[in-house]
Amino acid sequence: MTETSVVLHEKRGTAFWITLNRAEKRNAINQEVIDGIREGYRQAHADPEVRVIVLTASGDKAFCAGGDMQPGKGFAFDYAKPNVDYADLLRIAQDATLPSIARVNGVCMAGGMGLLCMVDMAVAADHALFGLPEVKVGVFPMQVMSLLQKLVLPRVLREWCITGEPFDARTALEHGLLNYVVPAAELDAKTQWLVDRMTDKSPTAIRRGKYAMRAMEAMSFDQGIAYTESQIALLALTEDAKEGLAAFNEKRKPVWTGK
Repeated sequence: MTETSVVLHEKRGTAFWITLNRAEKRNAINQEVIDGIREGYRQAHADPEVRVIVLTASGDKAFCAGGDMQPGKGFAFDYAKPNVDYADLLRIAQDATLPSIARVNGVCMAGGMGLLCMVDMAVAADHALFGLPEVKVGVFPMQVMSLLQKLVLPRVLREWCITGEPFDARTALEHGLLNYVVPAAELDAKTQWLVDRMTDKSPTAIRRGKYAMRAMEAMSFDQGIAYTESQIALLALTEDAKEGLAAFNEKRKPVWTGK
């Protein structure tokens, strides 16, 4: 993609960066943005060298201010379709087997909160603001709730959804939306630090582990423990597991094949 694309794709080593590129619109979501993020996820998963996805945005003011509210486009839906493209994007991210990080460089509101919640981990600049202001324009954060209800306590979620008032990065960290909050000048370094902590680990273990986490979300304890008994046995048969054991006993760093 070119620098004029609304979503940029860039492979940096073993990390695949997906960057919203509408800083002049506060990186608001439109159909092109949804399509660009989906294509980024597709490209990342198609490349066997990629170990982690980083989702971020251009500029230093906004990660994503939510949906693009242009007249005639803001609430445009095809009522013949049973699904919504934004919801499909969240589904794709939930089913992803690559780990993902949000680099939150500024305001994160409404639909932007869904992008934040659909990834595995998040690092934010300390000036970032968060919120679910949908009630201020007569709607409600419907799709975002499906992810948020698993991350924050019910009373906190209800306050955010019903009042629509913004909150700061420290509050987001306190309630589990973020892993780390750092000064803006340290955002890149902290993001890379987190990337490095993933990319030296077994890609096979992470990929199969994320798959198992997703599968277990709907399981009871008895179902989950039975499922994981079979999964750990399968993992032991992989090349990465054999290499990890050999490297441990030989006191050296493992060389992962991702198989």
